[in-house]
Formats: sequence, C-alpha cells, structure tokens
Amino acid sequence: MRASPYRPVMSHTTLRRILPGFAVSSLGDGMAVVAVSWLAIELAPAADRSVWVASAAAAYTLSGAAGALLLGRFLRHRRPALLAGWDAALRAVMLGAIPVLHAFDALGIKGYVVLLALSSVLHSWGQAGIYTLIARVLPARDHLAGNAVLSGVGSVATVAGPPLATLLIVLGGPATVLAVDAATFLVLAVTFLLLVPGEGIPEPQEEQASRAAGFSVIRQTPALSGLLALSFAFFFLFGPVYVALPLHVSEGLGAPAGVLAAFYTAFGAGAVLGSFLTGFLSRWRMWPTTLGIVTLFGLLMLPLGLGAPTTVSVLCFGLAGLLWPPYSTLSTTLFQRSTTGALLPQALAASSAVRVLSVPLGTALGGPLVAALGAVGTLRLSGGAIAALGLAAAGCLALRARGFVTPRKEPAAEDRAPV
Repeated sequence: MRASPYRPVMSHTTLRRILPGFAVSSLGDGMAVVAVSWLAIELAPAADRSVWVASAAAAYTLSGAAGALLLGRFLRHRRPALLAGWDAALRAVMLGAIPVLHAFDALGIKGYVVLLALSSVLHSWGQAGIYTLIARVLPARDHLAGNAVLSGVGSVATVAGPPLATLLIVLGGPATVLAVDAATFLVLAVTFLLLVPGEGIPEPQEEQASRAAGFSVIRQTPALSGLLALSFAFFFLFGPVYVALPLHVSEGLGAPAGVLAAFYTAFGAGAVLGSFLTGFLSRWRMWPTTLGIVTLFGLLMLPLGLGAPTTVSVLCFGLAGLLWPPYSTLSTTLFQRSTTGALLPQALAASSAVRVLSVPLGTALGGPLVAALGAVGTLRLSGGAIAALGLAAAGCLALRARGFVTPRKEPAAEDRAPV
C-alpha cells in the first residue's frame, strides 16, 4: 500500500474533501446516462424519435463547448474551485427544472432539449477547474494517479448508476432520475463552493493570458495538437452510439430499459478496472498506448453491429469500457504536464471544449445515420471507423519514425514525457 501510486492522492487534505461530493455527483451522472435518452424517447413524437433522442443527448454536452469559447473573458482568472462549483450549481438548477415541469405536464420535447443545453453551458470550465485543482495541489509525479482516481470514481458510478436508474424509472419514470441527478449536483456545488479553502491552493503569478491563449498553447505544441486531433476524431466517431444503442435496445431488440442499463453497467465495470490500472502506466509511451487503445476499442465495438448475441455484445462493450479511462486520463495528464500557471485552466478548457464538441457532433450525426442505416448499421459503421482511425494514425506514426514525415516542431522535453 505504501508503494501504491494512489496513496499521495487519497491522503491529501483538499482532495479528501472533494472526493465524496464528486462521487455522489458521478453517481447521479451515471443514472442520467440512461434517463436522458429514455425521457427523450417518451416525449418525442414517434415519427421523429431518432432525431430528438440525438438532439437531447447532444444538448446535454454541446453548449459546454460554446461556453468555453464565449465565457473565457469572465472565467479565465477564477479559482478552480469556483469554476467547478458554478458548473455544478447551474446543472442542479436546470436539471431540477425538468422534473418540476414534467410533474405539471408542462414539459415538451423542445423545452426539454433547451434545459439540457442550458445545464451544460459551464461544463468545460467545470472540468478545467477540477483538473487544474489536481495539477496545483499535487506534484507532477502524482498527476496521473490523481486523474485516475477521479476517473475511477466516475467509472464506479457508471456501474452503479444505470441499475439505480432502471429501478427509479420503473417506480417514478425517467424524470425522477433527473431530479436525483440535480440533487447530486447540488451536493457537488456545496463541496466546491464551501468546503474547498481559497487559501493553501497555489495560484500562478502570470496574469497576462488572453482569451485564445489555451488554443495557442495547443497549436504550438505538436504533442498536444496531435493528441487533440486524435481525441476529436475518436469521440466524434463514438458519438452515434448514444443514439443507435438506445434505439437498438428499445426497437430492434424490443427490450426494456434494463437491457440498456446492462450495456452501460458493463461499460462502467470495465472502466472501473481500467481506471485502477491507469495509475500504473506512468512509464508507458503515450503514442503507442493511445493508438493501440483506439484501434482495439473500435474492434470491440464491431460485435454490436454484426448481429452478435446480446450477451456477447454486452461483454464486448464492457471490454471497450476497460480502455476508456486510460485514454482519457493519459491525455489529460499530458496537458497538465505541458501547460503551467495561468494558462492551464484555459488550455484544459480549450481541450475540453474540443472534446466535448466532438461527442455531440457525432451524436447529432447519429440521428440521420440511424434513419439511413438503421441502429445496427450505425453501430457497425462506428466501430469500423474507430478501428480504421487507430490503424491510420499508427501508420502515420510509423512513417514519422522512419523519417518520411517531418514534424513541424520538436516538442520540449516535458512534452515528450513517456506518459
């Protein structure tokens, strides 16, 4: 235990205050994964159901990218705990309005999508605040473990959340799940706004960062720009799954919400193990690891679109979940190590904006794809394209290693850290 990479993280005073609230909120989000799409299915007209499910799933995250771009002037110098707290408070209010309106039979599909969009306006900044706090209170050698702990908490919640959501949907409907989710975000808001002290958190001396500084840092660092491009494509190609999978379960298989919950629970169970293993990857080279993850992830998605039995599909989806935390955690750690001072929240917010944008863009594409190819065809296309992306990127890396591709700029030593 003394040699565990997680010991410095779990013993840190500030992080010990954060983790309970973060765990509660993550559980709420784990339940919302099922409830957001299921409530959209109930509210949307049958003729346009796939489009509205895609709109609801995209709205829950898409406006976070706009918030990252438009609110930098007002938020870029705020304390990390404030950024995270304000994001949680906004989510609590907007998500809480959904079950209230639903109870009075005043919630339509359009209003539902608008409230989901408003709830995520500060999401990129909230994520930037959390991971900036990790970077400031922990030494660089513990960043990977700190990120992995947060990822692990989220993964455990993804396992527990869908079954709880299924139970609540049976008892009170999907709007009840969103009411619980809103309450968990209220807990998280109180945690960051009241329990994290302003003093004792190192603040950078540089205050000259511009609104576009985060994107400038990414553009000037080949390791970051290449990784962000890969991440955008990876998450974009995974986006249609959020539309195709619920529709495949509800219409293709004619199964109840519990089967959809089983898919997400399996994914979360794999992610729990993947999160634990991530802390021990500090000596692995970044590019071979990330490209291998992308390729294998795509291959594991293919059975869902190839008519495999439901049990096999659930198992493969769970194995894909094993690969998700290492990819996300390693890429976040590279950003933390490559950016310092006042630029770190902006660089993380810019990264989050691009990544947050990619998933809903892919999700929005899921509606037309399902209409054209069917849910199974969309799942098959998504898995195959992700695998092809990993192989293509690996080919580019091999060409560069052999001198056929000249890098535009050699990264600094810290950018080449073997994460």
